Amino acid sequence: MNMTTQTTRQALDIDQLLSEASQRASGLSHFGDDDYRQALEVLVDALDREAKLSDTGRYLMRERLIGQLLNRLVMEDYLGRFPEITRIAIDDPLVIVGLPRTGTTMLQRTLAVDPRFHSAAWWETRYPAPLEGETLAVPEQRISRAKAEVQQTIEAIPQILSIHPFDAMLCDEEFMLMEHSFLCAMDAYADVPSYTQWLDQQDQRPVYTQLKKMLQFLQWQKQQRGEAGGQRWLLKAPQHLHTIDLLLEVFPRAQVILTHREPAQTIPSMASMAHTLWQMYSDQPDPRSAGIQWNRRMARGIRHTMQVRDQHSPDRFLDIQFADTVARPMQVLERVYSFAGMPFTDRARADAEQWLAKNGREKRASHDYSLERFGLNEAQMTRDYMEYRTRHLSGNH
Repeated sequence: MNMTTQTTRQALDIDQLLSEASQRASGLSHFGDDDYRQALEVLVDALDREAKLSDTGRYLMRERLIGQLLNRLVMEDYLGRFPEITRIAIDDPLVIVGLPRTGTTMLQRTLAVDPRFHSAAWWETRYPAPLEGETLAVPEQRISRAKAEVQQTIEAIPQILSIHPFDAMLCDEEFMLMEHSFLCAMDAYADVPSYTQWLDQQDQRPVYTQLKKMLQFLQWQKQQRGEAGGQRWLLKAPQHLHTIDLLLEVFPRAQVILTHREPAQTIPSMASMAHTLWQMYSDQPDPRSAGIQWNRRMARGIRHTMQVRDQHSPDRFLDIQFADTVARPMQVLERVYSFAGMPFTDRARADAEQWLAKNGREKRASHDYSLERFGLNEAQMTRDYMEYRTRHLSGNH
């Protein structure tokens, strides 16, 4: 048993991870110019000491990290051979930001049926770089792997579907692209408090410079596949709450849609999502740790976003209430298109209505978790979100 433990512990050694990624990439060795290595070292140390990884979890985490390093190698190789990729202009994404469970996925996927938007499907965020033997025009291997992985995840933790409707072929958050910097919430997968604490002290600009590069790479690949109709990117991730200042700096013409809902309904759901993902990697994840950790981060992110918003022109932000997204989706879309300065064409309207008819929230299983299960209570919600409730939820309870 000790021998096995020793062997698996060595498997998260950073030099071994880099070496294996390089081998899988046929000897490529340039991982990029940002300080990814320091972040990876802090993360790997925390995974070893704190995450209580199961043998399966250690294998899965090792594969995840090697996969991210492999994507970096392949992307940097393409950028070196096709310098026009980094000349693609991406400065004006429409970005949906809000606490999880505030209608962000429904809004993003409804907007994404409009071909005037570029968006990234789950398979593209999980496998942004071509695999060996795969042509740019036909990314069949990546799609196949992504579909299999989604299916495996659903089989392992079926409750995940009531929290987030996973589908390899539908647009999703850019969260997995942002992970490639190793400076962005890898604590979604494991309980690594020292990494989380370290993360909060770092300059996270590399998250966004890396994200922009990856979006350019994805857009260039779309062009190779003949999918070049988009006018601007449609992005969505709760993670931006923590770093909205950097988002607006790296994408200087970005517009932000802020979605709002009572935190007492969203925070336990976010904690449940994190705890559910932790279960894939650890046999003994603590729900209270997930709740306390993610509530602290989300409360901090909400405060940061409100502060940054006050420093910018009001026309950079649009507020959308969750209740309106559910009850009056077409009116919400009219507001979004007006905000974005794009005509809400008859075609866009018809496509959105058709999508909503097939994919409304009522088609999803309900997902209810108590504050108490995750070590939280109403008094803490009041303390942590008083300013947010007053500013964005008064009259909307």
